[in-house]
Amino acid sequence: MSNPGMRSKDRVTYPKARRIRFSFGEPQPMSKYYAGGDMVFSHFIAGLSAAFPPGEESFIRSVVRVAGQVGDPQLKRRATGFTAQEATHGREHRKLNAKLLALGYPVGWIDSPAVQDRAKQLEQLMPAHLHLAATAAAEHYTTVLAVRVLTKPEIQAIAVDPEVRNLLNWHALEEVEHKSVAFDVYRAVGGGETMRILTMAGLLALTVPLTAGGLAAALALDEYARRHPLLVARQARTLFTGPIFQGIGRELARYLRPGFHPDDHDTTELLARWQRELFGDDGQLVDHLR
Repeated sequence: MSNPGMRSKDRVTYPKARRIRFSFGEPQPMSKYYAGGDMVFSHFIAGLSAAFPPGEESFIRSVVRVAGQVGDPQLKRRATGFTAQEATHGREHRKLNAKLLALGYPVGWIDSPAVQDRAKQLEQLMPAHLHLAATAAAEHYTTVLAVRVLTKPEIQAIAVDPEVRNLLNWHALEEVEHKSVAFDVYRAVGGGETMRILTMAGLLALTVPLTAGGLAAALALDEYARRHPLLVARQARTLFTGPIFQGIGRELARYLRPGFHPDDHDTTELLARWQRELFGDDGQLVDHLR
C-alpha cells in the first residue's frame, strides 16, 4: 500500500506520448449534434476542441522557452514527455475540428494562421515566467476537467459520439498524467508564488465571460439554435448546473492557496484504473494504437 502522506509527484513518472489515431465519422457518419442531440453541449465540446491545438502549442512554447534553465534530469525528461503528449493532443483534435467545421461549427478562426501569429507575438512580449505561469494555471483547469470526466459516471453516461468519447477519455487520462509538469518547471526556473497566484486570479476572472460569451456567439450562428431559443435555454441550464460545472469554482480556486501543488490531490489510483481500461490487454483503445 502506498504511503498516504506521499505526494504522487514523489513517485516519479514520465509522461509518454502514445502513438494513437482516431477516426471521426467512420464507419458511421457523425450527426450535427453528436452529443446525444444536445445543441449546447455539442457546441461546448466543439469550442473546447477548437481551442486545444493552439492552446497546447502555446503551452509547449512556454516550456521550451525555459528548457535550458532546467537542471534536474528527471524534470527535463518529464518536460519532454509533456511536450510530446501535448503535440499529439493537438494533432488529434485538429482532425476532430476539421470534421466539426464540415458539420457547420464556427471553429476555424480559433486555429487560423492570423490568430496564431498574433498569439505568438503576444507571447514574445510576455516575460517567460509569466507565459509559463499562464501555462501552469491552464493546466490546472484541464486537470480539474479531466478528473471530472474520469470520475463522474454522469459525464461518462452523456450520449456523445463514441469516437469523440474515446478522444476525450484519452486526452483526460494524459492531462492527469502530466498535471504537475508545467508547475514544476515554473518553480524550477524561479517562478514565484505571487505571479503564480495573480495569474490564476486573472484567468478565473475571465472564465465566465469567455466561456459563456464564446458559447453564446457560436449558438447565435447556428440557424437551428436561433429557431429554438427555449430549447437552447433549457440545454444551457442543464450544462451549467450539471456535473461538468457544479462546484468547479471551488476546485479551480484551490490553486490560489499559498503552497498549493497539483499533486496535493493524489490521482495515482485513478490513473492506474484508466490506464488499464483504455490501454490494458483488453483496453478500449488498444486498437487505436499504431
